[in-house]
Formats: sequence, structure tokens, C-alpha cells
Amino acid sequence: MEILTPKATRQSTRLRVQILLTVTSLDRIHPLSAKCVALVVSAQGCGFRASQALPLETPVLLSDLPGGGSASGRVASCLPLGNDGKQFLIGVALYNHGNVWGIADPPKDWNCVSPPTTSSSNMAKNAAAKSKDVWPYNLFSNHGETHPGRK
Repeated sequence: MEILTPKATRQSTRLRVQILLTVTSLDRIHPLSAKCVALVVSAQGCGFRASQALPLETPVLLSDLPGGGSASGRVASCLPLGNDGKQFLIGVALYNHGNVWGIADPPKDWNCVSPPTTSSSNMAKNAAAKSKDVWPYNLFSNHGETHPGRK
């Protein structure tokens, strides 16, 4: 008898990187505050190397990210690297998905809002200029102010 299960699919592309960050556990029972290296990142989270294990579901704060930002998440996995128990690969699922990693050209499946281009900012300026011809802006003269009592 064959059992069919749905194929696991990734929510977004993973990228191999080396990003320095500070990881702080938000759980007083499992304290950790250390400089770590993110080895794998995606829009949903990351995998970083640490010298201490953390239990699953531990809330963490990732700070000193590129651009000076920070992000929070929870430990989704914790695997020992090697047999000596000195290094761990900790997977973190972000609470708010996005490109917190400062990746210049993120994969399309990250669904990140790209910064406005020059043409879109020009279109916004043109729209603003056209709106000045519409009420209530068209009630005023474009020739400057004059005082009714002065000549």
C-alpha cells in the first residue's frame, strides 16, 4: 500500500550568505546574547551558527542587521554541527516576513516591495501637478498673493 503525502514546498527562495548579526533570546529561562553569522536567509527566516543551543519556540531578537534594523522571530529548529556539541545551526522563523537582510535584488518569490523607480516618482509628481487644477486648488491664483488693501 502506497501512502501519498503532499510535497513540501518552500515559501520563498533560500540564499546562502554570511551576515553578521546579534541574536538575543527573549526568554529569561534560556538566556543568549551573542554575535552570530547567518548562513542561510529567506523572506520567512534564517539559519545562523551559534555556540549555544536554544529550545524550539524560543522567541529571539535579531539585531545589527544590514541597514541597522532588527527583526523578531522564534526558534524553528536547532541542529548540532558536528559531534562535539560546540556549534549549532539554529533556524528562526520571522514573525513579520520580508527582506530584513538588506539583499539588494531579492528573489521574486520574496514578494518584497521594491523601492520606487525614477519613472514612478515622476508619474507621482505629474499626478500631483494635475491635481492642482482640480477643486479646491483651482480656486486660487497661481500668480502669488496680494493684499486687498494694498495697491
